Amino acid sequence: MLLHIVARGKVGRSPEAELVERYLGRVSWPTKVTELPESGGKVPPRPASGALILLDEKGENLSSMQLAKRLEQWRDGGVREAQFRIGGADGFDDTERAEADLLISFGRATWPHLMARAMLAEQLWRAVSILANHPYHREG
Repeated sequence: MLLHIVARGKVGRSPEAELVERYLGRVSWPTKVTELPESGGKVPPRPASGALILLDEKGENLSSMQLAKRLEQWRDGGVREAQFRIGGADGFDDTERAEADLLISFGRATWPHLMARAMLAEQLWRAVSILANHPYHREG
């Protein structure tokens, strides 16, 4: 299953970009990152055989284990792409939220988009590691 991050804003050569690259480089599943300008740009279509996940302040605050289980269910159910979208400064509207299969929040704090991208990359690596029974993750 492809793990596809679609994010607003350009990371360029930054510490956040290094973190994203470091974590996605460790993921054993295929990954892809699509960057869009802060506004406008062509948003990739919702994957035909896939799941659409929005990082949104109104989303669920999932544990790493819960995210891993959700990815496992999708993968085992034939989902070919999990597309994770990180919105711009104004986030997503209600129509976009309604189209999503899952809304995820990284807590109640407001995070810069570049940090959210790095945090998502780390959580995707952690989730895939959990599913591979890698001993790195410690629950509790």
